[in-house]
Amino acid sequence: MYRSHTCGELRSAHINQEVTLSGWVQKVRDKGFMVWVDVRDRYGITQLIFDEERTPKAVFEKAQGLGREFVIQVTGKVIERVSKNPNIPTGDIEILVTDLTVLNTAKTPPFTIEDETDGGEDLRMKYRYLDIRRNPVKNSLLFRHKVAMQVRNYLSNEGFIEVETPYLIKSTPEGARDFVVPSRMNEGQFYALPQSPQTFKQLLMVGGMDKYFQLVKCFRDEDLRADRQPEFTQIDCEMAFVEQEDILNIFEGLTRHLLKEIHGFEIASFPRMTYAEAMKKYGNDKPDIRFGMEFGELNEVAQHKDFKVFNDAELVVGIAVPGANSYTRKEIDKLIDWVKRPQVGALGMVYVKCNEDGSFKSSVDKFYDQEDLAKWAEATGAKPGDLICILSGATNKVRAQLSALRMEMAERLGLRKPNEFAPLWVVDFPLLEWDEETARYHAMHHPFTSPKPEDFSLIETNPGEVRANAYDLVLNGNEIGGGSIRIHDKELQSRMFSLLGFTPEQAQEQFGFLMNAFQYGAPPHGGLAFGFDRLVAILGGQETIRDFIAFPKNNSGRDVMIDAPATIDDEQLKELHIKLNV
Repeated sequence: MYRSHTCGELRSAHINQEVTLSGWVQKVRDKGFMVWVDVRDRYGITQLIFDEERTPKAVFEKAQGLGREFVIQVTGKVIERVSKNPNIPTGDIEILVTDLTVLNTAKTPPFTIEDETDGGEDLRMKYRYLDIRRNPVKNSLLFRHKVAMQVRNYLSNEGFIEVETPYLIKSTPEGARDFVVPSRMNEGQFYALPQSPQTFKQLLMVGGMDKYFQLVKCFRDEDLRADRQPEFTQIDCEMAFVEQEDILNIFEGLTRHLLKEIHGFEIASFPRMTYAEAMKKYGNDKPDIRFGMEFGELNEVAQHKDFKVFNDAELVVGIAVPGANSYTRKEIDKLIDWVKRPQVGALGMVYVKCNEDGSFKSSVDKFYDQEDLAKWAEATGAKPGDLICILSGATNKVRAQLSALRMEMAERLGLRKPNEFAPLWVVDFPLLEWDEETARYHAMHHPFTSPKPEDFSLIETNPGEVRANAYDLVLNGNEIGGGSIRIHDKELQSRMFSLLGFTPEQAQEQFGFLMNAFQYGAPPHGGLAFGFDRLVAILGGQETIRDFIAFPKNNSGRDVMIDAPATIDDEQLKELHIKLNV
């Protein structure tokens, strides 16, 4: 028996019991006549004491040779700790060791295995198995497990069943780039790793499995950010014989359940906002509504004077930053530099200080009087003490720029509090978006999304105005889930493929299996997929998903621990019928 108890289990009630513990050496303090060792496992830390008088001589000498991260087993008596440590659960006791076995020695780690480590991110990713021993990473993985169990419990209680779908599938032209896998037995042919189980879950609905879910790995060969990985996990769900309202109710329930069970947080309401409204008020389709700073459009009150910058703009729009009237000119100049960075792309910024006495001071006083500026304050909801920040230009660009500024100011002002949660449904997305480069429509979600029934008539005459029967769930400014009612009619699906530029032959080649299935009685169905990694990170009070994944890739998509991706030898290439152009 390697252990009778874990290193986080023992309390005062165990005093005078003989116990056996196993774990890693966290720290050694050798005073010559006495040695204290902190031993750690997944469950906590227990202090060991080796006493020159009370510990067998051979055991005491062995303790003096211990180093950090040695794996040890000890047996001894639980005694009351003289100098108690209130910061750890085992802080009232220690183990007077009578027997010590070194199960494995260890090299000195390349960074300290402490909550606050001296290891940089790249180094810790290279030695991820050591990083996992640290409490912040360990606790993040335990937290991920807790969320996963709550998801499975909730959905199972709602009548969903978990079904596994294939990982080796067919490449499709829509969406992000696929990761492809060469087939040794089928020369010149390739599998693709799934970007999502989309078509398979629709086929499960045709098969009568009317409530499906899966915690599933998905793969996308795309540029990476802090909240993206080339492989990621989805809570993938589909339901048959449902309308949009049924799906929204189920997954509002799941979100409420998670917030209550994980944080004890009760959600009063899930507001809904159309895509058009979100873009107009917040400049993006996943607004953070924990704070205000809604956009105020100023064309009508700003394009009547000789200020060419505004007069030539498609849109003039501003936000009122609460309490920022105190910003100095130097601070405002830095803010202007911030919006002019290439990542934001604004050409400049006009500002208005809203003084406590009701007067205004702006960077364009030469062109606008106090009456004009009062109208700007009204349009943006600005109050005395606020700072109005105004951008102008092409509508889509300037909305994105002001959205970035809004989020930056909220961050600076501490308005994005990780212990507050504000969910939001965004609905009525455009079904299609026009791509100038390819001169054709692309599906905004995917080609299986149904148009809203009231917009069916526009498909032939004005497809760009058709709204999708689609919805996104946003939490704290992050899209955590998205889905739609699917097309279940073969003729409508064929029309959708045609709008997306597929010939009938291409549609049959790529999706013939789905079209054929629809001929055998496809029920009305729809679903939703949560980004599980992102959801866990947000529930954990962060927005970077990497620490909630056991073995993540870096920003270049590399696993620096195992050094992947890597080359393969010529014999393997030959078996796979692959010739590299060197």
